Amino acid sequence: MKNIWTELNYWLNWSWFKYETLTSYDYNNPWFLYAIPFVPLIFVLRWLFHFRFRQKLEYALPDKNIKNDKTAILRLIPRIFMIICLILVLFALARPQKTNQKIDKWSEGIDIMIALDISESMLLEDFRPNRLEAAKKVAKKFVAGRISDRIGLVVFSGDAYSLCPLTTDYEMLEKHISDINHKLISKPGTAIGSAIGVAINRMVQSESKTKIIILLSDGESNAGSIDPITAAELASAHNIKLYSIAVGKEGKIPYGTDVFGNPQYVENTMNVTTLVKIAQIGEGKFFRASNNSALNQIFSKIDKYEKAEIKETRFKDTKDYYDIYLRWAVIAFLIWLFLKSTFLSNALED
Repeated sequence: MKNIWTELNYWLNWSWFKYETLTSYDYNNPWFLYAIPFVPLIFVLRWLFHFRFRQKLEYALPDKNIKNDKTAILRLIPRIFMIICLILVLFALARPQKTNQKIDKWSEGIDIMIALDISESMLLEDFRPNRLEAAKKVAKKFVAGRISDRIGLVVFSGDAYSLCPLTTDYEMLEKHISDINHKLISKPGTAIGSAIGVAINRMVQSESKTKIIILLSDGESNAGSIDPITAAELASAHNIKLYSIAVGKEGKIPYGTDVFGNPQYVENTMNVTTLVKIAQIGEGKFFRASNNSALNQIFSKIDKYEKAEIKETRFKDTKDYYDIYLRWAVIAFLIWLFLKSTFLSNALED
């Protein structure tokens, strides 16, 4: 019984006739709507035609017996309900409906390991605020732009270790990137080969069709237990692509301030030969970034190079509402039948 009342309350609701509701529909047969204004017009023309050509019986009555009775207008009520009934039928024939479209996006995904140099030289300030913070910023931006890719993080200086395994939890990954500082590894140096080796260990069991390592460093490899060239060859053997990015300028680079607050400068040289070779062996690309803007552009290029094919599945759910208005039309028709049988008819016209 409760379900019946719920159903009745659903379709016997005046909100179906609100302007907002009527304009929210998509109409499958909209041409029926154009016929609605002609319904009352047809009734008016029918009355005029009937008044003009109906058979008349002439008879005489004294003026005192002729009265205008206002209740005579009630005879129009049955016709009003018939007009309402026909309008609702036309509206139902226009087939009001609403369509919800759902799009599911998916892709096979790519496995990406970011290997980030956190040695002390990454604190040089030829980038703003320094090389390390600039690299962290673009790395987070890169992560935020990926869809369904697994991304991991390796940090290195004199040693290398995995800070975050391959994951699709980008929020957790961005937190790990934010927490990076050069004190995470106390051993000085730049162990590029070890960083590639740790990244390979994280990816070797992966079944992804595309696996890449993005390595950012500002120096030549001078530490670690694995030669960078050997590590690059090992990555190539596991079908892992290598992108290498040399971060920084050469020459005098600002680095902190002295006791008087004046900027200090250190002489910086960069040998990028190793970074170039590992990119060639890993069938990737070598990039050089001399400022924040260049670093952003490099990551944007890599982002475009390594996009998984995104596929879409579209679901279309269409719901019809013509039955609501058809039921209201039936109610109006039943009311018309009832009123027609109860209102006095003109016996002279019948």
